[in-house]
Amino acid sequence: MGNSGLRAHLETAEKTGAFQLRGKNVSEFPEDLLRLHRKLRSVDLSENKLTSLPASVAQLKMLKILYVNQNRLGSLPQELCQLSKLEALYAADNRLTAMPARLGSLKALRTICLPGNSLTTFPLGLASLPSLDMLDLSRNHIQVVPDGVADLQTVELNLNQNQISRLSPELARCPRLKVLRLEENCLELAALPSDLLMTSTVSLLALDGNLFEMKQLRQLDGFEQYMERYTATKKKFI
Repeated sequence: MGNSGLRAHLETAEKTGAFQLRGKNVSEFPEDLLRLHRKLRSVDLSENKLTSLPASVAQLKMLKILYVNQNRLGSLPQELCQLSKLEALYAADNRLTAMPARLGSLKALRTICLPGNSLTTFPLGLASLPSLDMLDLSRNHIQVVPDGVADLQTVELNLNQNQISRLSPELARCPRLKVLRLEENCLELAALPSDLLMTSTVSLLALDGNLFEMKQLRQLDGFEQYMERYTATKKKFI
């Protein structure tokens, strides 16, 4: 992209607080953005060729929403964890193998969307996020939901299309979890913690495409309790 084109985007961002540069074959973070650090609330760099984000991204102290979907990012910088006002992070369809260790310190973060990456382990550091509503880890390579998830505050957890064969019983103790998506994984029926059906707050449990037939689920202890929650939630939207 030429300087004149970038300048036009920057001028718009200066007026609106939103910078959008999608699908422009950009391979480097536009450092000129940093001079708008007091104004920028939203940055969208999706559908480009970025392989990294610079440490200087920490200067965007007012940033609330960051879109970097469909790039070539292999990691996210630790400095991202200094964006204390960040509410939403969208980094789908990159090459991420791990998340910054201190991402859990971002108390305002409500939405994290990371589908289509190369994560092999569940990012337990996110369990300390107090405001998390949506965590999308679908289309990765996660094999286990490990112990340590009991404090995860998310309302919806999407783990569709991973390689999950084991679920920690602690998943049933997540205090706000309403929607749990586990479609197209490697789960045996015996891998489902009984408390997930009996005592959890989950009212929508999506399990199609695992190593059992859905009719078998109806025979498990706790299925009636789960259906009571499901039906009660469905009635609220009728």
